[in-house]
Amino acid sequence: MTQTQAHERHMDARDRIHTPDGRPYTFLDLAVAAPEALEEVMRFGWMPDARRLAGSEFRGYNALDLTAVIGIRRFRKGFEASPAPAGPRDALRGYDVQVVQGGIGAPWDPVLRRGAPIRHSFHGVRFVDPSDRDNLYPNAAFLDYGAGGNPLWDPSRTLRDYLVQVYPDDPDLLLGRTYVALGPARIPVSYFVLERLQGPDRIP
Repeated sequence: MTQTQAHERHMDARDRIHTPDGRPYTFLDLAVAAPEALEEVMRFGWMPDARRLAGSEFRGYNALDLTAVIGIRRFRKGFEASPAPAGPRDALRGYDVQVVQGGIGAPWDPVLRRGAPIRHSFHGVRFVDPSDRDNLYPNAAFLDYGAGGNPLWDPSRTLRDYLVQVYPDDPDLLLGRTYVALGPARIPVSYFVLERLQGPDRIP
């Protein structure tokens, strides 16, 4: 993408990505937005900066109502540098943290086991290559739970997420879409929104 094309896409995204009354989206706006609006954000969002993901944890909220029934609507998602990356596309890994459920205004407090937060649903993180099999959103990071070392019996191994940064100048607000991988099929499940809770404040 040339500098001119990048600028044009930046302006196009700014024109498209906003609430119905013209405001920039917030975490709360995205949490209650219609699927059509969320899909627009996924299509026009920006590739997250790996340097801003590493060492960060985000509060997360699933859009699918069923997740509230089964107790996983609210969660934390964290990212860290891989200890021995095979290459630049393997430099990050991620995990989810179980949190106390409640309303969207309640604190995102982790559930503790023996005094420590419960991490689960580990995933490899890479950035989408249009030539890859999983390339539905070429502007996204790709979270592969099948590459996270989860136990064979863990259903999270089937999950595949795409993750975009909502605005190019705001690395703290992200939107994702979850699919289930069943053989060659990719079945859409839900959107989810992330907002940074902790992590690097500024990249030099």
